[in-house]
Amino acid sequence: RARPVVDLDDQIHRHELPPVCRWLILSLADGSPIMVPLPTLRIRADIGLASPNNDPTVCASGSRPPGGADVDVPSTSIEVTARPEPFRLAAATTAVIVVDMQNDFASPGGMFDRAGIDIAGIQAIVPNVQAVVAAARNAGALIVYLKMAFSADLIDAGYPTSPTWLKHIRMRVGDAVTSPQGEPSRILVRDCWNTDIVPELDPVDGDVVLYKTRYSGFYNTELDAILRGRGVEQLVVVGATTSVCVESTVRDAMFRDYHCLVISDATAEPIAAGAPRSNHEASLLTLELLFASVAQAEDLVASLRLVAPVSR
Repeated sequence: RARPVVDLDDQIHRHELPPVCRWLILSLADGSPIMVPLPTLRIRADIGLASPNNDPTVCASGSRPPGGADVDVPSTSIEVTARPEPFRLAAATTAVIVVDMQNDFASPGGMFDRAGIDIAGIQAIVPNVQAVVAAARNAGALIVYLKMAFSADLIDAGYPTSPTWLKHIRMRVGDAVTSPQGEPSRILVRDCWNTDIVPELDPVDGDVVLYKTRYSGFYNTELDAILRGRGVEQLVVVGATTSVCVESTVRDAMFRDYHCLVISDATAEPIAAGAPRSNHEASLLTLELLFASVAQAEDLVASLRLVAPVSR
């Protein structure tokens, strides 16, 4: 019978395992060690090893323990149909990350529209993003809005020499424009119409809104601290664009050991939209294989509706 070795850090060092990998070192009855990658097992605080099929109520031996809390997913978790396998989450430990659903990317008169980039695909996901946010909020999950925007002086864009600034010059970042309502605004600059969330997805009291200055929502922001402070372990990711800010954020989330669920029909990408395989599809495939699970909005919403509503 295998039993956990107490000093995992020492074992990892002695066996020269890469520090970026998470391994469980087990000692067999004869004293010989075996190394098991943690994604194949779940750990329960009260019973040690859980089953390889990730059922948080079944021990490695196949028996169901009398109570106890699963470290990764609470006992009130729900299962969502997803690829490559069903995804378990609990509203209490879940946050929905809404990536860059702002006027600059999704509205006529915004940065993309002014640059001649087709925004129809991003506009088309608004109803699904709405449905996911509403269902998650109703179930008690945290809602976090990310907004790509720079300060008025553009210093946090790396002006005038950083790669971020140079990549955005052609998009006329910082230019003074007039909003469709006739108000003065600036492209991709904080606190103006261009970087407001589209009205259909307006945040409500209790939601978190964070500015970011790079593609990833984790770079130089309070996102990680906020999530950990709320006990969040699972992330549902929606928004735009799939292969840039969504994928960058999901990769960084996975590197920080968050379990991510990307909603395929609540994310959108204009790059190569008409190609035999679009960037949207290519990114979803990469994410599914290595960084996250992928689901459809209707499946997530159906699962969230099984959770008792939480009053706000």
